[in-house]
Amino acid sequence: MERGGIVTPAKKVLVVSGKRKTAIARAVVKPGIGRIRINKTPIEIFEPEIAREKIMEPLIQAGDEVWKQLDIDIKVSGGGYMGQAEAARMAIANALLKWTKSTHLRTAFVDLRKAFVEYDRTMIVGDPRRKEPKKFGGPGARARDQKSYR
Repeated sequence: MERGGIVTPAKKVLVVSGKRKTAIARAVVKPGIGRIRINKTPIEIFEPEIAREKIMEPLIQAGDEVWKQLDIDIKVSGGGYMGQAEAARMAIANALLKWTKSTHLRTAFVDLRKAFVEYDRTMIVGDPRRKEPKKFGGPGARARDQKSYR
């Protein structure tokens, strides 16, 4: 791109999404210094702790050399806190895969995909399970009102 006689290189940005139940996460990846934010909150102070650990899984599996040169901003909406954490985790994992593929780290890409699948397949591939709809005649999808003959 040319702006006022100065040639600036095109900035590389990736947008990847992840879903879990009704939670949807959108990750924006760009070159940086290893900053990861979930809904504008740094991952280091993200609460609850169990959700933070879930989100950190793909980063730990990938290793520092892959994600320490990236900034990842994640926006998550819908679902509960754990569904959101798993959606964010899926977005991060897919973002790392896409980024390593586009930066021609071919061996790293193959190893990364293999590592993710070995650790937990749902990091890359979504879980299709959804809540079954409630039917008439009872309080839930399968439960029925009790009846008595006495």
